[in-house]
Amino acid sequence: MDNGKKAGEMMLRVILELFRIITIIFVIGMIMGLIIHSIYAIFGITVENTLGGWIVGMAIFPILYVLYKNRLQFSGFYKNGKQVKLSNRTTTILLFFSVLMLTVAPLFR
Repeated sequence: MDNGKKAGEMMLRVILELFRIITIIFVIGMIMGLIIHSIYAIFGITVENTLGGWIVGMAIFPILYVLYKNRLQFSGFYKNGKQVKLSNRTTTILLFFSVLMLTVAPLFR
């Protein structure tokens, strides 16, 4: 009976963490998109409704992944001893490709 209660509690924590991840993607992703599009607007660049807009959207995902894996996963509902940060090399590579995509996005408008 006790194992069933623990399994149910663990399942609830997993569901809550998945909801948290989806919320993080939408809220922080939208804020980041707004900031990036505002920076482009300062330079007179518009990427909305173009391939460049899609590239900007895709550049946000690795940034969110790094943010979650290196910071946010440790403050969530689901606690597990196997949670580890990304290596410095992986973090650098992901952020480099995100910045690269943000840099070339205006060329695809």
